[in-house]
Amino acid sequence: MRAPIGNFAHATAAPDVLGLLTPPVADAVRGWQGDVPADRLIFVDTDPEIADTAVFVEHYGPELLDHSANCVVVAGKRGGETTLAACLVLSRTRVDVNGAVRRELGARKASFAPMDTAVGETGMEYGGITPIGLPASWPLLVDSAVLDTEWVLIGSGRRRGKLIVPGKVFAQLPGAVVLEGLGV
Repeated sequence: MRAPIGNFAHATAAPDVLGLLTPPVADAVRGWQGDVPADRLIFVDTDPEIADTAVFVEHYGPELLDHSANCVVVAGKRGGETTLAACLVLSRTRVDVNGAVRRELGARKASFAPMDTAVGETGMEYGGITPIGLPASWPLLVDSAVLDTEWVLIGSGRRRGKLIVPGKVFAQLPGAVVLEGLGV
């Protein structure tokens, strides 16, 4: 199979490589529902040493920057309570944590969650966190520009490998809230 974007040596439908995904991502793919069939979620095998966006696009091609999205875990705090959420923005932007995220979560203060919290709560590897397979109780804040991207390259739950999925999928994920201006 050829990946719909990029120049990857190996591309496979995600349901055919569940063993390469973390358990929460594999479970989400296994139980996939929605307008887009699960076999349109494409896994590409990549080098875990170059999983971070800047190095990744330098190696696999700068055109991928326009098709890549980053998923980060944030913590909103108000009155001693902490709410964890995930944010998905195009890689060429950054998450508006102190504006859009704070307002959407109704938090007094919002910040990126500590790495051990992000990894522990998602069951995914740092540098590979993906919106597919997140805890269902979490809000998933999605920048509207991600939905307008035909094919989006995201983490696979591990540093090894990426998923390429249609952008419209993200509005249908559990807890999804689409926001204008989440990525600035």
